Amino acid sequence: MTTVRVRLTLVYSGLFLLTSLVLLVTVNLLLRHALRALITQPVAPVAPEPGAAADRVPPMPQLPALVEDVVDYQWGVTALLVGILALVSVVVGWLVAERILGPVHRITATARRLSVSNLHERIALTGPKDELKELADTFDAMLDRLERSVEGQRRFIANASHELRTPLAVQRAAIEIGLPEDVGEIRDKLLFHNRRTENVIDALLVLAQAEHGLDNRQPVALDQVVRNVLAEAGSDEVSVTARTEPFVVDGDPVLLNRLVANLVDNAIRYNHCGGGVDITLADGVLTVRNTGPDVPRERFGDLFEPFRRLHTTREQGTGLGLSIVASIAKAHGAGVRAAPNPGGGLELTVAFARGQGREPAGDERRQAEEGLAR
Repeated sequence: MTTVRVRLTLVYSGLFLLTSLVLLVTVNLLLRHALRALITQPVAPVAPEPGAAADRVPPMPQLPALVEDVVDYQWGVTALLVGILALVSVVVGWLVAERILGPVHRITATARRLSVSNLHERIALTGPKDELKELADTFDAMLDRLERSVEGQRRFIANASHELRTPLAVQRAAIEIGLPEDVGEIRDKLLFHNRRTENVIDALLVLAQAEHGLDNRQPVALDQVVRNVLAEAGSDEVSVTARTEPFVVDGDPVLLNRLVANLVDNAIRYNHCGGGVDITLADGVLTVRNTGPDVPRERFGDLFEPFRRLHTTREQGTGLGLSIVASIAKAHGAGVRAAPNPGGGLELTVAFARGQGREPAGDERRQAEEGLAR
């Protein structure tokens, strides 16, 4: 598939060569016609010089042969000029096309660079008021509307977080304090659903935050995040093993902690008694394997969709765990992949993009761990 620049170059070169060829061919044909008309005219006899013999007459020049030589020479020069003009037209057409398409490249580069975290950037194209300037101004106006929409959504998330958490906290306090002990079963059931609603709201808010991108990045020791999560995610029925290498990611420590916590919680929740969970972090690739029920390959696409549960457990989750993992990974430039684990269960892999993570230096390592401690 040819690019616009190549097509413009071919159009410019073709038009230039066509006009040049028509001009040169026309000049050659007119020159040949004029020369042939000249030699067909009668030539007056030349009088002998005084004192010369009467029988000695100067020979007539071979005009027809001379005309053909001139015409052939002219066609040769024309062919050479056409070749040179073809080369020059391609070079000039390529440079002119680049200059014309420069604003388009600028618009494309800005569109590729933009994300939720830098919606304040604009193309701000300068120059004459032409079609490209109009396109850039239209794109900037669209970014203005998009930025206002994103800011409105952020304010809505903050307000919803406050408005939804407060009544749930009041309900929980009323259930714990107001209900007598003799209605323990009802009390426990109400508290369970209250906690479940809070978990759903927290998960939705985290999902919304992850899908809006990252406003600020800082070095985060991912191996330390894994250790912190495992210290809080113990299970008496499932054994958990981990092997980690030092690795630092530029990202959000809260979201990365939630990513690891959701992976570990999912691996423990969808398991069986006596099963195991194996966690590895090497070369910027976080892998969580667990034993458990088999997952059909045709259902892998549902794993990262919100509110999709493939198996029923004693303690139902919100159905948002892996969708949150996928959104947080995408916000950090990482990819998520699911594969069947031999013998049952899943292998979930989060691979951070090249350049996103790196081996930490000493000072950076301390800074990342201090950030997690805070």
